[in-house]
Amino acid sequence: MNRLKTGELAKQAKVNVETLRFYERKGLLPEPPRLTSGYREYPPDAVARIRFIQRAKELEIGRAH
Repeated sequence: MNRLKTGELAKQAKVNVETLRFYERKGLLPEPPRLTSGYREYPPDAVARIRFIQRAKELEIGRAH
């Protein structure tokens, strides 16, 4: 299983790193385990989860208008 570091996840999900941290703080994205070096390692399905969150956000914004 290919786990992703924060920058890799952000790039694949087309968001910035601060967006990932925001989602973690809000409980939308579970905080991943860390390597002994302190780097976070996200599971590959985190990309789909972030894209889902982004799409839901777009739908909500569109509904507000």
